[in-house]
This record gives sequence, C-alpha cells and structure tokens, in this order.
Amino acid sequence: MSGLLLLIIVVVVAFFGIGAYNKLISLKNQVQNAWKQIDVQLKRRHDLIPNLINTVKGAMNFERETLEAVVAARNTAIAASTSGSVAATAAAETQLTGALSRLLAVVEAYPDLKATGNVAQLQEELTATENKIGFSRQLYNDTATQYNTAQQTFPTMLFAGMAGATQVPLWEITDELERAVPHVDLSSGPPRQTLQGKAGQRSLESPSDADV
Repeated sequence: MSGLLLLIIVVVVAFFGIGAYNKLISLKNQVQNAWKQIDVQLKRRHDLIPNLINTVKGAMNFERETLEAVVAARNTAIAASTSGSVAATAAAETQLTGALSRLLAVVEAYPDLKATGNVAQLQEELTATENKIGFSRQLYNDTATQYNTAQQTFPTMLFAGMAGATQVPLWEITDELERAVPHVDLSSGPPRQTLQGKAGQRSLESPSDADV
C-alpha cells in the first residue's frame, strides 16, 4: 500500500514538474518572439528615417543641428538594438523619438514641403510604424510579465532553474515626451505639432520651439 502511495506521489510531482517546465519554456519562447517583433518594427523605422532626411534636406535650408541630431540618434539606436539590452534599446529609441519629433515639427513650418507627396507618405509610414512599435512593445511587456510572474509563483518557481528561466526586463518609458502622444496637424492652418501627455499639452510651432 505504501509503495502504491509513493508511486502516486511521484507521478503527481512528475506531472506538475512537466507542466511547469513546459509552461516556462513556452513563455520564454513567446518573450523572444515578442522581442523579435519589436526589432522588426524598429528596423523599419531606422530604414525610413534616411529617406525622410534625404527628401527634406534638398528642398529647404534645414537647421543642421536638427538633422545631425536625428542622424546621431538613429546611429545610437541601431547600435543599441544589436546589444540585446532592453534598457539600452529603450533609452536610445526614446532619444530617437524626441529627435524625430523635433524634425517633424520643423517640417511643419514649410507648407510647400509638407504638401509634397514624398514627405506626406513618409510621415504616414513613420506614424504607422510608431503605432506598430507601440503595439509590439505592449505585447512584449505583457508576455515578459507573465514569464516573470510564473518564475515567482508556486509550484512553477521550483522548476525555473531546470528550465533555465531568468527574470527579463520590461520596456519601461521614463521620458515624459515618450509618454506623450504626438499629433501632427496636416491641415491648412498654421503648422504646429502638439504632444498630449500627463504633463499637459505642449505645442511646437516653429523651429526655435523644436529645440527646447
């Protein structure tokens, strides 16, 4: 009788162990896949930026500092994306978002340039890409949170070492401008760009304002 009871206990433990192990491996793979989705969208944005710069710099007397800031931020973001560090990538992409927002604010000050098909199309593609980055980032954070939580809950935590599971960092937004929602007004009115965020509404109406 005792032998049968021991066998039942072993079977139950093995059942829970296999389930916990498979759950951790599944979540680990989902986290990796979610990060790859972010990487795809970031690369798309990195590829669009040179096209935008080449389009606008030949049509107007742009501020050199504005263009150089975008180029430098893009190069930093590309380097960070190859490091595999979530924190470094998030910080670099935040800087790129800020530099790109200032560039678009300056573009708004040139109605003729804004009306050209290439610039309008690139702005639209960048906006669509930004939205996809946001969705991918949310998916990654949700999946990473599930993965981290599974490693801290019983009985899954007992098998975390066996599955090679470790806590993964979330993509955290620390810059208020990154938290803000950019809105570019493409109407016929005076060019302006507003940022809606917790800190209130911020308007960028001229190249000088964009340098703030």
